[in-house]
Parts: sequence; structure tokens; C-alpha cells
Amino acid sequence: MAASTIELPSAELSAAQHIEKPWRPRINPWVVAMTVTLATFMEVLDSSIANVALPHIAGGLGATQDEATWVLTAYLVANAVILPAGAYMTGFIGRKKFYMICVALFGISSALCGIAPSLPLLVFFRILQGIGGGGLAPSEQAILADTFPPEKRGQAFAMYGLAVVVAPAIGPTLGGYITDNFDWRWIFFLNVPICILSLYLTHRIVEDPPWVEKQVKESQKGGIKLDFLGFGLLGLTFGSLEFVLDKGQEDDWFSSPVITFFFVAMVIAFVVMIWWELRQLRIGHRPILNLTLFTRRNFAIGFVLMFVLGFSLYGTTVLIPQFVQTLLGYTAELAGMVLSPAGLMMMAMMPIVGFLSSKVDPRKLLGYGFTMLTLSLIAMHSMDLGISYGRLVFLRIFQASGLAFLFIPINMLAYIGAKPSESNDVSGLTNLARNIGGSCGTAFVATMLTRRTAAHETNMVRSLTSGNQAFMNQVAKLKGVFGGHTGGNPLTGAGSHSAQAYIYNQLHRQANMLAYLDIIQYLVIFCACMLPLLFFIPKPPKNASPSAGH
Repeated sequence: MAASTIELPSAELSAAQHIEKPWRPRINPWVVAMTVTLATFMEVLDSSIANVALPHIAGGLGATQDEATWVLTAYLVANAVILPAGAYMTGFIGRKKFYMICVALFGISSALCGIAPSLPLLVFFRILQGIGGGGLAPSEQAILADTFPPEKRGQAFAMYGLAVVVAPAIGPTLGGYITDNFDWRWIFFLNVPICILSLYLTHRIVEDPPWVEKQVKESQKGGIKLDFLGFGLLGLTFGSLEFVLDKGQEDDWFSSPVITFFFVAMVIAFVVMIWWELRQLRIGHRPILNLTLFTRRNFAIGFVLMFVLGFSLYGTTVLIPQFVQTLLGYTAELAGMVLSPAGLMMMAMMPIVGFLSSKVDPRKLLGYGFTMLTLSLIAMHSMDLGISYGRLVFLRIFQASGLAFLFIPINMLAYIGAKPSESNDVSGLTNLARNIGGSCGTAFVATMLTRRTAAHETNMVRSLTSGNQAFMNQVAKLKGVFGGHTGGNPLTGAGSHSAQAYIYNQLHRQANMLAYLDIIQYLVIFCACMLPLLFFIPKPPKNASPSAGH
């Protein structure tokens, strides 16, 4: 019996072929991935590499330590503004062209930072560097999402994860080595040859998918009409937020009129921005922020989880070096060496998680990741003033083993149900969540460290009175060590002031240690609270991909 055949109309056949053969780049996708990861790794590295060089920058440019912190603040503010706006810009000029402009701007501004003769000029060049750098990470993520088929997308995000998760871990170590052995200006000059190589490779290898080219043509037909009000509100909202988070503790938060002003400006600008963006949607214009993404539960939960990941990663990346430098007496380079093995751990784990992400339900990977992260923080709560270098390295590696299981599944979760034309919007907002989460984590650590140290110190000082026999006996013993007589009133005579100063110094160290443990305890609670949220994630469809909702 002959097999029957069914002939499809030409239009249906064409549509079927389009579905079966989605767009793929001419070049091997892994070559594209390595090309775009190069510049992104450099940019994320630069966001943390300058931290340890601040004293050298201040000394070299004749500025105070507080003034030099503007080198970090300026970069973070500019970075936060451009992150969510990158998707909007690619619709006008194309993703590849936008990416290359960002790489070029980052390279030129890096060279200018290296030759800056004064702090104001260095801060201005860092703003330009932040604008250029802000467009790199979300552009790379969107390029990877469109370049790889669904079954390999997790492995592609593993390479992207190496850039945005590992770079902050090795940044302080590399920055400390460069400033100690060369000159702080080389942390900026180092970017220039990498940018040149990235520009050449991107021009030859990367290409825009058809839907990006279609968006550009449609925008050019109607003339390029930038939403200047939307840009202004976006810049005021996230720029003010970043400023408040970075300078809040330094200026004692709302006791400072400047911090209060920027906080109020941020709230007002945020409310007006949401209203304006929704209005743009209603009248059929392209909004800068695609707020419709938050109507999808996968993306909304992914956004929250990415914020928590940034909060935990950057918070502990600041916490551990401060702990070992202030209480254990480590140098900046040795403090960085505590973090570096964890970076190697994540480099080893990322490909494994990338492979598992195509085989295992992402909810299970997220559950494992947050469980390991919570357990690692509980283990860190055992730290004391006598902890060894090896133990510190182990605790950080333990934490990194959990972080590796979070980044890739969160990104894949955020892309489920998104149209190909929305890849840039998804990547911009998820990177914004990580960026703001990191700033909130850093601000939280700085604020709680100061306030909890003061609280513990106040409680302890109450016991240091003449009515406390243990205190009096300790002073009496130390008087002999400092050359005084052990008889008579321990609080008077030669050596008594030195003995009391020593005790107060030890008390401050102990209060500081307790403050670090308090912060770790808060982080444990914060991360553990994410586990119930995983039950609200819908079961992903089989072969879920960013185009699943298209």
C-alpha cells in the first residue's frame, strides 16, 4: 500500500521551514561567545579593580580618601543609568553597532582615565567609562540568547557568567598587584589593547539577527525620535539611587540634606517614570523600559532572584576583604587571594551547571543553589579572630559552589516566554537587578558594620567600671606589662592609661567581630527566605526557550 502524501500550501510550507530553521549566525556560536565575553569581562573587572587603588589615586592626584571615592561613585551612577536604556538604543542603531560604540567609548575613556592630571577630570572620564561599560553586559547576554539554540543556551550563559560573576572576585587581587608593583594608572591602560582587539573581532564576527535589523529599519522610516523625557527620568531615578546607596553611610544617610534631596528626587522620578513608560505603551510608542515583562511570573521572580544574587555576591565580596584587613591584618593583595580561589571554583562549576541546565528543571538547580548559599553563610557564622587563611578560603569556595548554581538558571528563567525582539529588554533589566542588588548589598554591609559595631561596643563598655572585679584584675595585670606597679588602685599610676587603652582596643575588635557575625546572620535569613519563592515559579515547558512566547 502506497504511502499517502499531504501537500502543504506554499505559504504554510514557507512558515514551517521558518520554524524549523531559525536564524543562526554564519560564524560558529562559540567564537561569537568568546568575542563578546572579552569586553564584558574587562568591563566588570574594571568595576571592582579600582577599589584597592583608591589610596594610591588619592595620593597621586593630591586628593583626600573621601574625595577619591567619587572615582567609584561616578562609574556606578553612569553604569546604572545606561544598563536599562541599552535595549532602547539598539532599536535605533542596531545591537552590533551599539555594542561597538560602547566598546570604543570604554577604551577611549580608559585611556583618558590613565592620563588624567586631576581628580575632577578623572571623575568625568570615569562617567564616560561607565556609560560605555553599561551597555556591554546586557548586549552580550542578548547576543548569546539569540546566537545559541535553546538546548545550548545554558552553556552559553555559563561563559557569560564567568565574566559577570568571576571578574568581581579576582578584581581586587589584580588591582592590588598592579598598584603595588607598577602604577595605579595601569589599571586603566590595561583596557585599551583589549578594547582594540574586541572591536576588530566584533566587526568581523558578530552580526545582528533579522528582527533587530527590522526594528532599526522601522525606526528609521519614522525618523529617529528619542524619548528625551524618558531618558531624563531614567537617569534621575537610577543615578540618584546609586548615589544614595554609595554615599549614604558616608554621609550618615538621612541626616544629610544632600542624601535626603537625592532620595526624594529618586522617588518622584521613579513614580513619574513608571507613569510615562505606561503612557508610551498606551499610545503605541517604544518605551525605554519594557514594563510588560513584569506581567510574566517567570521574569518577575527571576528579576527578584537576580537582585538577591547581586546582593549576596557583592555584599560578601566587600565583607570578607574588610574583615581580614581590619581585624586580621592582611595586606590588600593577600585579602584578594582569599577571594581568588572562589573565582576558580566558579570557573570550574559554570560549564557543569551550563550542561545541567539543559537536562534538569531550573527550579531544582535554584533550590540547590540557594540551599548551598544559605549553608555556606551559616558556616561563615563560625568565624572568629583566630580563623586561619585556609579556613577563610574554604568558606568562600563553599559559598561559590552555591552561587554557580544560581546565575545560569536565573537567566534562563527570565528568558522563558520572551519574544526574540525582547532579548535586549530582558538582558538590560536582569543586569540592572544584579547591579542595583550589588550596590544595595555593599551599602547594607557598610551601614550595618558601623552601626552594629557601635551597638556592641556600647553594651560592652558598660561593664568596664571599677565595680567589675574582672576588669580591675585585668588592668592590674596589664599595668605590670606596661611598666607600672601592680599594687594600689589599678586605674591610677604608671601604666594604667596604657593598660586601659589596650583593653578598649581589644573591646573594639571584639565588637567589630560581633558586627560581622550579625551581618552574616542577616544574610542567612535573607537568602533562606528565597527558598519559598521558588515554589511560585511555574513549571517550565519542555524545550523552553526565549522564543517560546513568540
